[in-house]
Amino acid sequence: MSAVQALCYLMGVSPQKLSREENLILEAELFIRLYGELQEIIKGQNKDYFRLMKFNTEKESAVIEASFIRCIINDIISTEEYTLPGIAYYSGTTEDVIEDVIVGRNASPSLSLARKIIELHRSVRPELYRKIMEKITHYNAVEVEK
Repeated sequence: MSAVQALCYLMGVSPQKLSREENLILEAELFIRLYGELQEIIKGQNKDYFRLMKFNTEKESAVIEASFIRCIINDIISTEEYTLPGIAYYSGTTEDVIEDVIVGRNASPSLSLARKIIELHRSVRPELYRKIMEKITHYNAVEVEK
């Protein structure tokens, strides 16, 4: 089940009843919210580093943005479910490309690569994504009530 389908079901919406454009808009919205939630998790995991370096909020955000996919890849590897070659195979790229992201030579991988990495991360950390989806759904329900 895709992330968009999961979000639709959590919200009580049938994705088959949405047009292609509506599904794309929903996917983009989900990606933006998911990205924000994952950024907050990464920020929390690195709060001691940010405090030590005396970063302000803007600098913290810049550091996280520059290393976002690298953090996701490292988390995938930490689960020991995938290795570097496995991540490269899943994402349809070479190990060199994944390595470039990990070491910081490529801080801005393509959107398609980032999407595949996040999909893989979702498959190895389903509970994390379930919690994020519930939070997004709850946020949307509160917004609709306003």
